[in-house]
Amino acid sequence: MGEEPQERAPYDPMPHGAPEVGVGPWEGPWPEGERWDPDLLREGDRRNVVDRYRYWTMEAIVADLDTRRHGFHVAIENWQHDFNIGTIVRTANAFLAAEVHIVGNRRWNRRGAMVTDRYQHVRHHPDAAALAAYLHGLEQPVRLLGIDNLPGSEHLETMELPRRVCFLFGQEGPGLSESAREVCDGTFSIAQFGSTRSINASSAAAIAMHSWVRAYADLGSADAWRG
Repeated sequence: MGEEPQERAPYDPMPHGAPEVGVGPWEGPWPEGERWDPDLLREGDRRNVVDRYRYWTMEAIVADLDTRRHGFHVAIENWQHDFNIGTIVRTANAFLAAEVHIVGNRRWNRRGAMVTDRYQHVRHHPDAAALAAYLHGLEQPVRLLGIDNLPGSEHLETMELPRRVCFLFGQEGPGLSESAREVCDGTFSIAQFGSTRSINASSAAAIAMHSWVRAYADLGSADAWRG
């Protein structure tokens, strides 16, 4: 005998036909309030957002996220139009970073972000020195920690992460630039046990952000488990 069919999550694609993400037009009387987007209510909401935000305007979603953002920032050097940048931005959105910082070239490859950059505060800095000056000049200063396998780097697995911190990642391949290393308040490395010299930049970023979440985020809140 076959297994009984499992109840499908509301965001799962239909078992037959073209897969669809999201929800169709609102059924019944429309809800009232400024957070609702009339176009989405009329046409359906197929965006890459959790169910809580279905039919909300982008501005309303950002405003709600701003009430709960975490104390860590993420920065990425952008000298080679790295494809990892978009993926890092998407992960920063998932873990609710305070801000994302692009260092170097203003234009960056957004494909991997899957539009999540619209819900993040993304700042541009011409170089790492400008990033450090911005972070240190905030009302509550933020430490700038770079990830690199340098002599003297702390170990992410055993160090005490600052609550207010910005993780700075270099480009895939060369890693942190020399100018970035000079302005960092410290560097850390991630434990590796295989033959490769380094792990993918977006993977390293996800590990660092999740380490902060494990240390400081309110995991008892319903906000931590969304789908």
